[in-house]
Amino acid sequence: MMEPPVNSIKLSQTAKDQLVKLKRSTKIEQWNILCRWAFCRSLAETAPPSLVPIPADSNLEMTWRIFGGDIADILILALRQRCDRDGLELTPDILSQQFRLHLHRGIGYLAGDPNIRKIEHLVNLASVNIN
Repeated sequence: MMEPPVNSIKLSQTAKDQLVKLKRSTKIEQWNILCRWAFCRSLAETAPPSLVPIPADSNLEMTWRIFGGDIADILILALRQRCDRDGLELTPDILSQQFRLHLHRGIGYLAGDPNIRKIEHLVNLASVNIN
């Protein structure tokens, strides 16, 4: 296994509230699966995420292993590739920061998308970005 950008992920209360909304609409019960979708959604954006402070003020926390599951190494590689493309150094601090920024931005994008009302809409979103 590759070195993860973080060992533990603690989300902001805003992100947790947005994930609760997504759980309700998509019927996806696992936080980690929704977080993977969100992380990948943010990576698909062309612009880098804004450097904004993100509080870790919720009680929602998971380990990297739980977040990444079977595709943990692929997610690490995707983050490293994205940081490289954005001209960022691949230091542990920058990887950790960028991971949190992408995760939270992606959660906001998914929660704010009025077209995501069920799981099929997430799948359609992914297939649109492939083409």
